[in-house]
Amino acid sequence: MAGSKQLEQTSKSIDSSAHMITTARVPADKPVRIAFSLSDSPDDDSSESFPLAFPDLDQQLQPLPPCHDSKESMQVYKQHCKIAEEYHEVKKEIALLEERKKELIARLEQVEKESMDAAQLAKEYAELTEENRTLKLAQTQCVEQLEKLRIQYQKRQGSS
Repeated sequence: MAGSKQLEQTSKSIDSSAHMITTARVPADKPVRIAFSLSDSPDDDSSESFPLAFPDLDQQLQPLPPCHDSKESMQVYKQHCKIAEEYHEVKKEIALLEERKKELIARLEQVEKESMDAAQLAKEYAELTEENRTLKLAQTQCVEQLEKLRIQYQKRQGSS
């Protein structure tokens, strides 16, 4: 917390009218944009004439140009660049994790649907098994009743 407060105070003290070229190293995989102004008007905003170190970063989060005459300013600038890189990496990781979360939620929903389908099938199977048992019992009773009727019929035929 104290480091960010110091960074904020130091950033505020940087001369906003300085037009200098930075010598900070940029990783090879990062695009480099060079910007300069032909106007030396002190009214110009330095953020307009200084290249954005991190084009994907919001304007208000961009490292402010350092005052090259001040070691502290250069350190703060380098520290801010490092923080901006870390912030960018964290944002990328968050995006990847959110994408993974979406995939996992979709997978979970699919598994739950399949589980519900399996539960529904199990319930339907139990119902059909019970119905089958009831029908077999009814068939057995009908067969027995039919046999009794045949016997009665044969007795009547034999007695007549």
